[in-house]
Amino acid sequence: MQNKLNVVKNQFIRAFVLCGIVFNAQTANAVGHPKGNYMPDGYSVETIDLPKDVPFHITGLDTSKNNEVFVATRLGEVWRLKQGNWTKFADGLHEPTGLMIEDDGSIIVAQKPELTRLVDINNDGQADDYIQITDDWNFHDNYHEFTFGPVKDKAGNYYGTLNLSHGAPKSFSLGTMGSAGGYRGWAFKVNTKGQFEPFAYGLRSPAGIGISPQDELFFTDNQGDWVETSKLHILQENKFYGHPIPLIDHPDYNEDKIRSMTPADFDKLREKPVVWIPHIEVANSPGNPEWDTTEGQFGPFKGQIFIGDQTQSNVFRVMLDKVNGQYQGAVMNFVGGMQSGNIRTRFDSQGHLWVGQTARGWGAKGGKPFGLEKIVWDGTNPFEVLDIKLTKSGFKINFTEAVEPNTVRANKIAVSEWNYKYSGEYGSAKQNLKQLDIQKVRLTNDNTTLWVDVPLTADKVVMFDFKALTSASQRKPSVNKLYYTLNQLRN
Repeated sequence: MQNKLNVVKNQFIRAFVLCGIVFNAQTANAVGHPKGNYMPDGYSVETIDLPKDVPFHITGLDTSKNNEVFVATRLGEVWRLKQGNWTKFADGLHEPTGLMIEDDGSIIVAQKPELTRLVDINNDGQADDYIQITDDWNFHDNYHEFTFGPVKDKAGNYYGTLNLSHGAPKSFSLGTMGSAGGYRGWAFKVNTKGQFEPFAYGLRSPAGIGISPQDELFFTDNQGDWVETSKLHILQENKFYGHPIPLIDHPDYNEDKIRSMTPADFDKLREKPVVWIPHIEVANSPGNPEWDTTEGQFGPFKGQIFIGDQTQSNVFRVMLDKVNGQYQGAVMNFVGGMQSGNIRTRFDSQGHLWVGQTARGWGAKGGKPFGLEKIVWDGTNPFEVLDIKLTKSGFKINFTEAVEPNTVRANKIAVSEWNYKYSGEYGSAKQNLKQLDIQKVRLTNDNTTLWVDVPLTADKVVMFDFKALTSASQRKPSVNKLYYTLNQLRN
């Protein structure tokens, strides 16, 4: 098994370095690239010491109930952190990009060719058995054919996502990405009988999959061809998520039919994201969604989603809003200026948010090539936007502390909207960008809740810029821009 799965390191190192050079040049010249560090009051980032002389590019991360930390690295190793000491648990894997600790103590890793269970039979701290769970997708030894996940639902089913290829021989393509077949660009399920099932399709680079406390699947996808800007979706069976290439494996489609269809045809079929994630302003390459289930150990943001971004070296949060039975919501930057590319996030039982990092391949704003950090909260109440909800005439915005009324008058707030162009082009600039006139602003008696009435149009991103915002105690928030994805108006 290990000989079969050994990584041909030099081949994909050369490929990733090349991609990184091109991408970094584009990113460096991008307009509006966020500058400086930001962090709410009461939060800090702790850097974790790593094994010496080990290229520790973390792409899989989980924490156990007794606060052990397991990580997978892109060079095919699994390590365990226990009481401050690192030990190698497994090696010889083919670029794993996801890891999960099972209740029985075994470790499941998502590597390019298969989903694998690692078992320490003799309890010596090293995996003795590498058990294949499934390999029922095609892997063509293409550097871009990542496997992400897994997550597990309450019934015991596993889920993961499969990246499209880039430059694979004999692949079907309508743009940058392609597929040589075998469920590239699909999400998959492994049921409780161990059977592989294609689950959903139309994914591009779905680098993060997560499952909510309510047992709902979500995934992030990275900006590119047929993906206007990065996004977060709820993941549902037999749904199409916008990239036409994976249709090549759908029984109702073939190459001729797909090529005959227009962007408008695909647009009618695809699911809307829960949130659009503005490119560069928030993220370029987001990782897995992680829910704050710490019951207040991590501050006032209970139930919200935290996602790291590899390129921006930041963590942002998602505030969900259920409108007419469907999720939409807002994104807002949370912590910036971290040391490397944030691709994996996970809360531990003490309420700390661990962040696994790699800059390899696509580069990162943080200067280090890899690392592991955790975000901790000291109990200080920050002054930040707490959440946002759509109303019939605008938005209701809650704050963590009373605001100074003079700083949220209509002339102190800027509100704008835009949409994106869906096409096979690589990403989209903002379309139909315009400022919105604020019709009414009002505060609750305790000054912690703000109602803002503005003209509402479906299928827009609405941005609030609280440029002058301060609290009653004269504190300023760490960031002042909030982006709400307005898929539909409230009935």
